[in-house]
Amino acid sequence: MNRNMQAQSTEQLTVRGLPKDVSVRLRKEARARGWSLNRTVVYFLRKAAGLEDSKPVLHDDLDALLGSWTAAEGKAFDKALKRMRRIDSDVWS
Repeated sequence: MNRNMQAQSTEQLTVRGLPKDVSVRLRKEARARGWSLNRTVVYFLRKAAGLEDSKPVLHDDLDALLGSWTAAEGKAFDKALKRMRRIDSDVWS
């Protein structure tokens, strides 16, 4: 789904009687893709309707990485950055 399509969209739809297994699967897909639930539902609706582009989506952001690290991995990354941001005063004095 491209940004242009999202910007042009103004329609809203309420779905009643959504089976629990469908809801669980959609939420699981959203988490796995790092997408919002809404974006995931629109993607699968477009795909089911035969409207989804066949070209891969090119990203200009890091959304795909959102939520992909565990808390421990995030802390380790922050710790590594802290060491890298340290100024060596003997070199830069």
